Amino acid sequence: MPGRKLGKTTSHRKAMFNNMITDFFRHERIQTTLPKAKELRPLVEKLITTARTNDLHSRRKVLRVVKDKEVVQRLFDEIAPRFADRPGGYTRILKVYPRRGDGAELAIIELVE
Repeated sequence: MPGRKLGKTTSHRKAMFNNMITDFFRHERIQTTLPKAKELRPLVEKLITTARTNDLHSRRKVLRVVKDKEVVQRLFDEIAPRFADRPGGYTRILKVYPRRGDGAELAIIELVE
C-alpha cells in the first residue's frame, strides 16, 4: 500500500481500499475524502493496466484485491478494453464541497471517458 496511514491500522486500511476499489469498478465513480482518493488512484490504475492483458494470471492478480467475481468480469470485459490504446491516466479526481459535519475535503474519483 502507498504512503498515507489515514489513522487506520494496516489491516483496516487494506480492507478499506479493497472495498473502495470494488465499489469504484462497480459504479465507475465514487465520492470520498481527498486523501483517500489520492491513495486510491495508483491502486486502481495498476489494476486496470493488469486487466488490459486478459489472461488467467492477470485475472488471479486482480481477484486478490477485488473479491467480487462479477466486478472482475466487468473490469476485464468492459472497463479494460476501453483503455486499450491509452498509456495510463485512466482516472481523474475532482474536488467538491467540504463535508458538512467535519469540513473534510471531499473528492470524486472517476474513470476518464
